[in-house]
Amino acid sequence: MKNWQSQAHVKWDCLYHVVIVPKYRRKVFFGKRRKEIGEILRQLCRQKGIGLVEGNAMPDHIHMVLSIPPKYSVSMTLGYLKGKSAVNILRNLSKTKGTLFGRTFWSRGYCVSTVGLDEQMIRAYVRNQEKLDKQSDQGELDLD
Repeated sequence: MKNWQSQAHVKWDCLYHVVIVPKYRRKVFFGKRRKEIGEILRQLCRQKGIGLVEGNAMPDHIHMVLSIPPKYSVSMTLGYLKGKSAVNILRNLSKTKGTLFGRTFWSRGYCVSTVGLDEQMIRAYVRNQEKLDKQSDQGELDLD
């Protein structure tokens, strides 16, 4: 059974598998600091009400399963997570002084895929929707 969440006028279960990569895949710095970076990302998710369902920091990239409320887009969420975490990482972990203008930590892109209900079941439902609708209409007519 799915664990549906609620907001004022919507029930939702939006899960996304996301992969983000540090610029130039900096294994030396990133590999040593991945626990601290993971904690920074967890804090940012809590602040925005984004569920970090699962996460794994590899030596040169991060996999996360995020539960993103429908009021936020995936791109806005990842822009927030990458932007705020980059500032935190550069200030606190790499001890950068002064302005952070022009400095980057994460690469520009990301990889995302949806995690949802069984794809084959949904495709069959969509394909057979007209037939199912007719059956339900006939069932309603027979009851009267």
